[in-house]
Amino acid sequence: MDEQAALPAPAMDENKEAIPSMAPPGKEDGMALRSDAVAPPGKKDEMALRSDADAEMWKVNPVAMLGNGGVILVLFETPSGFALFSYDGLKLFQPDAIHNIWGEFVKDFMRPVWLKDFKPFKDKASALNLDTGVNKDLASMIGNVISPDQKLAVGKREYKIIIEHYLGISCLYSDEVMELMWGLQNLMPHYLPKEVSKMTKDDCLPMCKGIMFLLNSYGFDVKPEMVNENIIEMACLVLECDFNVKKHAKELHYAGELLKAISEIDFEDWDLLKLATALMIVGYPKGEQIVAGNLQKLFGDDYSTLVKDAPKYKDKLREVACFRVYEEMLWARKLRFKGLKRLATLARMAREDYETEQAMRNPGEIPEV
Repeated sequence: MDEQAALPAPAMDENKEAIPSMAPPGKEDGMALRSDAVAPPGKKDEMALRSDADAEMWKVNPVAMLGNGGVILVLFETPSGFALFSYDGLKLFQPDAIHNIWGEFVKDFMRPVWLKDFKPFKDKASALNLDTGVNKDLASMIGNVISPDQKLAVGKREYKIIIEHYLGISCLYSDEVMELMWGLQNLMPHYLPKEVSKMTKDDCLPMCKGIMFLLNSYGFDVKPEMVNENIIEMACLVLECDFNVKKHAKELHYAGELLKAISEIDFEDWDLLKLATALMIVGYPKGEQIVAGNLQKLFGDDYSTLVKDAPKYKDKLREVACFRVYEEMLWARKLRFKGLKRLATLARMAREDYETEQAMRNPGEIPEV
């Protein structure tokens, strides 16, 4: 078992993808993601529903359902044409993908996708058309890159219908896919810098749901049009801090079962940091490692029980692993606290700028906030 996981716990999921961001050296992260059903081609008014068996297979073995080792192709529309990217489609299927996908598309060094091809089209409307199908050049572009049985993610439902009907390529279209499209647009200055200057307001996708969910969950009443680059970057920091705590949930809860079995302590209502702290108390009863906070106030009567029962946990926990998990979680919580303070300032400044802009556009009117 990985030394960083609290024991006795199952092994950490080695398939989780690392986010090369602000995590401290030696700490690996993983971002959880999924995809929804899409309507079959050419069938009007039919709900995009899979059979129960099919839906279960997507949950159990998305690699097999996606094909090509889970790597999908993404058709991304730009102001002047279309680009093709390859992407780890499994991220679309992970839990809470709708809330997390955007976090990989904040800075260009993250590089969550690979640009495979780009082609400008004089008449994009004719490239993908419900009546005429797929333009020859676009069909050739897709055909030259896509692998057999590989899925193609698209940014419009009509594109899915057209491509599946005329090219016979299975497409993905869902809220999760749209979060991916927002991310590609956010990193367009890195992948397709010449396209940025051609963008108009109509080309811009709506603010992604993941960012708005995070802001709302922390009580920031921010309109999508108020969100700027600084807010996105700070929200990404908060997201990653949260992840550095949540990624240890399975191992901590598994180890926490010892608290029930040995000390008859119910930890179900505790947050993860409190649980990690309890494991530190029984792992280091003589204070070999410093544990932050007022422990008697935090645990109440359970504190004396933990101290008294500490010898009973010997050889049942890996103390070093417990310490490393606790240290990382404590670091993440402290950094998140600073990030949220900065985010509050940025949100306030963005609101003030928005209200000023609204007042200048509509003199004499009270801006709606």
